Amino acid sequence: MLKTLYNLIGEYKRAALIAPFFTALEVVMGVLIPYVTASIIDKGIMTGDIQKIYYYGAIMVGLALISLYAGITSGKYSAYASTGFAYNLRDAMYKHVQTFSFSNIDKFSTPGLITRMTTDVSNLQNAFQQIIRVTVRAPLMLISCFSMSVFINAKLSLIFISAMLILGVLLFLIVSRTMKLFSQVFQRYDDLNSSVQENIAGIRVVKSFVREDYEKKKFSKAATNLYNLFVKAESLLAFNNPVMNLVVYGCIILLSWFGAKLIVADELTTGELTSLLAYVMNISMSLMMLSMIFVMLTMSSASAKRIFEVLTEKPSIKNPKEPHMDVSDGSIDFEHVCFAYENGTGENALNDITLHIQSGETIGIIGGTGSGKSSLVNLISRLYDVKSGVLRVGGRDVREYDLETLRNSVSVVLQKNILFSGTILENLRWGKEDATEEECREACRIACADEFIEQFPQGYHTHIEQGGTNVSGGQKQRLCLARALLKNPKILILDDSTSAVDTATDAKIRTAFASAIPDTTKLIISQRILSMQNADRILVLDHGQISGFDTHDNLLRTNQIYQDIYRMQMENDGDFDESKEGGAEA
Repeated sequence: MLKTLYNLIGEYKRAALIAPFFTALEVVMGVLIPYVTASIIDKGIMTGDIQKIYYYGAIMVGLALISLYAGITSGKYSAYASTGFAYNLRDAMYKHVQTFSFSNIDKFSTPGLITRMTTDVSNLQNAFQQIIRVTVRAPLMLISCFSMSVFINAKLSLIFISAMLILGVLLFLIVSRTMKLFSQVFQRYDDLNSSVQENIAGIRVVKSFVREDYEKKKFSKAATNLYNLFVKAESLLAFNNPVMNLVVYGCIILLSWFGAKLIVADELTTGELTSLLAYVMNISMSLMMLSMIFVMLTMSSASAKRIFEVLTEKPSIKNPKEPHMDVSDGSIDFEHVCFAYENGTGENALNDITLHIQSGETIGIIGGTGSGKSSLVNLISRLYDVKSGVLRVGGRDVREYDLETLRNSVSVVLQKNILFSGTILENLRWGKEDATEEECREACRIACADEFIEQFPQGYHTHIEQGGTNVSGGQKQRLCLARALLKNPKILILDDSTSAVDTATDAKIRTAFASAIPDTTKLIISQRILSMQNADRILVLDHGQISGFDTHDNLLRTNQIYQDIYRMQMENDGDFDESKEGGAEA
């Protein structure tokens, strides 16, 4: 883990080495100042020699200026190195997440990934800055001050040893208990982020069901758990200052008492006692800094492990060594395919699926919730890999294709569509980066999106808010259809993607598809039989198995499930989603 994190310091290693050097210089200058102060008192003030006061005073000012410059430079380089390290961490994590398959993403919750890229990285950034500054400063200050105290008076330095032992033991007891609490804190951050994200993403549902009070209680519970842990940890840390003050003041009293006796006995000068008092303060502060470093390292250790988990997660889907770079056509062949979600119940979502779809066919897919419709189409673009069996696209196993080549040949339009902040044109060009405005207009015409776009004052340059909140559900679906068409795919998957569109517009879209993209294989998942009854064939799924695969007319004669769905939709004159036990649709 440390090697991985060290490598991510990257181009900031030089700054990470310069910072400790100037920190050490700052410490040395700081340690010499009390010693020079003793000379001012003993050789200048006590003897009345003004020249010596000026001389040693000038030396002290020079040391102070060097210390100031070293401190500023050290702070500058440590900030530069730690900020750069945090940048590299976030960049590496984000790029690695982009390589994840759906199985990998299922392993990490979205709030968990957000916490890792924000809070955890910030903790590691702060810890790194402390490491290259405080972990150099505190031990060096401790050793230097103790050495100077022994040099000045070996007998009185025994007081320092006693103080260091007492303070060290007390701080260790406090910090060791605090470390356990801080290691639990970051688990609570995930719960808090999850509550916030879920509420904001579903704010319309929350308000429509008047569940604000429920959501407030849920958030309050997560926030309270985090609050209680922090209060408990910080309450223990609050003992640091009183303990330090107790030991420091005890040292000062003892030094003053024994120092005064040694001054009377001419074994110690007033200036030397003054410098010893300064050193005891520096030693106590060094021990305090060391205790805080332990707490910081504990917090960052928990964060580092969470970040390391993401960085070392191996994508479950990778390119083959010699990938095939061309998809010849849109034919699809399932041969005894079984599939199960790695982080699911362990049961197969698809069982022994065997079917053959010719290039250019229009295939309807219908079935109850949990029947495996989305699971089936997710395998085609290799968002998941089959558990067993073989899936071929264009006559070749999908595992032999270059991932980018395969996915560029397959366009997927989901029921829950995502639009990004930017203009309509910018969103459409996700399908084809260099698409001309005319190409975008043609795609929108096929998707029946042109009719509402032209009503906007700015037309295709209308700004879309994040998540597409300023367009209706049906408009969003049609824009996503147009975006998918711009890819000029060999396979087009419509996963209930016209559910928010009225039946008349739905019919117009299907008619436009038939004439505009006749060579594209079209898979239409829908609960509306009207949306697929004119398909070449219709696939009926039931609990992950094929119940029927035939034309609309033949299924009405031979398939009981299809008959039931058709009868209920005709009787109710509307859509019907046959409810099935057995889990939610993937």
